[in-house]
Formats: sequence, C-alpha cells, structure tokens
Amino acid sequence: MLQVSTNSTQTWNVDYRPNGPITVNNELFDWDITVLGEGKFHVVYNNQSVVAEVIEADYVNKAFQLKLNGQLVNLQVQDRFDLLLSKLGMSAASANKVNELKAPMPGLIVAVRVEPGQVIQKGDALLVLEAMKMENILKAPADGTIAAIKVGLRDNVTKGQVLIQFS
Repeated sequence: MLQVSTNSTQTWNVDYRPNGPITVNNELFDWDITVLGEGKFHVVYNNQSVVAEVIEADYVNKAFQLKLNGQLVNLQVQDRFDLLLSKLGMSAASANKVNELKAPMPGLIVAVRVEPGQVIQKGDALLVLEAMKMENILKAPADGTIAAIKVGLRDNVTKGQVLIQFS
C-alpha cells in the first residue's frame, strides 16, 4: 500500500503488487501505458489521454516531480512503513526535528560558539566540551534556531545534561 500526495494536497491510496492489479482508493485502476522515451509516457485512463514525463525523481525522500500534459505536479509517496511510523507518531518529518542538544559524556565546557536567537545549520560548531583531556566539538544535529543555552563557559556537565535548546 502506498499513499501518494500532490502539491495541491490531494491524496490517493495506491495498492500495487508486481504482476497484479493496481487499485487507487480501492478501485481498479484500468489504464493503458505506452513508453515514449526515457521518463516519458503516454497514458490512457477513462478515455482520457495524458502525456506524463518524469522531471525529477528523489527515491531516497520518495519525492517526484512530473509533468502531466505540460502541467508540473509534485508527488510525495509514503509506503506502508512510512504510514505505520506516521500512525505511531514517528514520521520522518518529526524524526528530523531536534529540540535539544545533550552532553554525550561528562566534561567541562571550554567554548560556547553560539548565542540565543542565532540561526544555525546542520554541522555548525555549537560548543566545545573537554572530556578526558580531549576537546570535542559538539555540532548542530539539524538546521534551526538557538532558543536557549543552558550552560556557561567552564561549567561541568554530566552525560545526558541538556546543553542547548532549539526552537
């Protein structure tokens, strides 16, 4: 089972099995398709003709851009695993949302390289934590904005202690 959504917020449930019928919203999708070339197709469905061209295909993020009779359409696909994670409140979108940075180990804060309100990008250096005579640069786990810095220079921290909060 797949769920396909467009940029116009239309959503269809698609059930596809290799060598089996395709159903859309539990109705048989009876279509005729002809390959016109690389990524270009002619589709006949319900006595309507559509020329479909794949403009962009991002298989990792399951995002596609098609041109249907000259009109651009963006599609987002969710497979059964994505749908299950979403149902459990663990969707990929929410998984990428990081609310805080915690200390990975006990140590001493020897540098603070950001301030509240600062916009940061994934990988930016935020703090330097000295542990076991080594300096560890703690980097931003995702893009965001610094909401609060919960530690100061020369503070001793424990493993798991919240160091920075993001908004």
